[in-house]
Amino acid sequence: MNAFLLQYLPIVIFLGIALVIGIGFLVAAAVIAPKAPDPEKLSAYECGFNAFDDARMKFDVRFYLVTLLFIVFDLEVSFLFPWAVTLMKLPHGGQVAVFGSMVLFLFDLTLGYIYVWKRGALEWE
Repeated sequence: MNAFLLQYLPIVIFLGIALVIGIGFLVAAAVIAPKAPDPEKLSAYECGFNAFDDARMKFDVRFYLVTLLFIVFDLEVSFLFPWAVTLMKLPHGGQVAVFGSMVLFLFDLTLGYIYVWKRGALEWE
């Protein structure tokens, strides 16, 4: 039984080190971090309302619209990286077909961006 448990010793050591490092970072942050934030930190930032206010207050929904649009376009653009990596590994005939489909994808993405822009979803007033 002792030899069987020795196989798990590296895992226990790894978890112990991870626990010590995690607790160390938490303690260091509590000791080193400033206790009184400046007024700039407490001011309204991207969302347009104060950071520490009533949770039931009304706010502008356009903030969420811009956020969702960013996520959609960001995720779509993230498909370009794996596509670019695998494109060169394909045979020549496959490269042409995959390149054409990506051009069509980028054209569709550009049309969506133009539509959102023309509808005024990116305007912030």
